[in-house]
Amino acid sequence: MFHHYYVNKLTSGNPNFNHEVHKSSCYYLPSEYNRIYLGYFNSCAEAMQRAKAYYSNVDGCAVCCPECHRQ
Repeated sequence: MFHHYYVNKLTSGNPNFNHEVHKSSCYYLPSEYNRIYLGYFNSCAEAMQRAKAYYSNVDGCAVCCPECHRQ
């Protein structure tokens, strides 16, 4: 199923200091000023690949992208 995905710009709220990838429907979606729109993807894995164009240390949100959450 396709979703809109975002990556957070700041890492201070993350205990592992990763840039987290979120679906647009996530409760923990960062504010508009603290996120980058990644696109409309079929999976979080695709969104994670796009996020790596911006940051090397990315992780999926444990809440909305548990299949891509590693740390």
